[in-house]
Amino acid sequence: MSSTTVSRLERGHIESLSAGTIMRVAAALDVRVDLVPLWRGGDLDRTLNAGHAAMHEEVARLFEGTRWLTAAEASFSIYGERGVIDLLAYDPESRCLLVIELKTMLVDVQDLIGAVDRYRRLAARIAAERGWDVASVSCWVLLRNSTTNHRRLAMHATVLRHAFPSDGRQMRAWLREPRGAVSALSFLSDSHPRVVSGTRVGVQRVRRSASSVDPAPDPR
Repeated sequence: MSSTTVSRLERGHIESLSAGTIMRVAAALDVRVDLVPLWRGGDLDRTLNAGHAAMHEEVARLFEGTRWLTAAEASFSIYGERGVIDLLAYDPESRCLLVIELKTMLVDVQDLIGAVDRYRRLAARIAAERGWDVASVSCWVLLRNSTTNHRRLAMHATVLRHAFPSDGRQMRAWLREPRGAVSALSFLSDSHPRVVSGTRVGVQRVRRSASSVDPAPDPR
């Protein structure tokens, strides 16, 4: 790479450089470069936040009318470690605590695993601030049901299933009779397919009724 190109990068004049050039320099320096995509009319964050809020609403409905106590957007600051847990759920009978992480888009697998491990490590202390006496801590990662997330899960299936061996069906059974610690990953619609405000979260398959099926073609 020419010294002129390196000089432009050092001075922050990157508008004339290609993304590939920037990425190659970043790789050589072991630097992570994050690109922020923009959407027509505003940041893509707005679209993602809307999907995240819909997932929050859907999961909150899952615990309605049950014995579970919940705390949404549970923020913490413990010895310099800061963050927000999407949803904490606590069962007073079994004293089981569940950390729920909602992901509209699966991007960085290692970052996801590291974040959930950190939440699990700190969860009991966070719950104690709410007066919850915790005996075990479990975690459940819920992905938005999209083609992209399915593809990315397939790409990292071995790593993710090692970190989160249980699935949505097992979690439904565990929520009814919580016992011990579990670690699960599933798609939201696989765990609780319900319509929220007339809009279904994730991608759903639509089947035609028998009356609307086209007649069989003439074998000739």
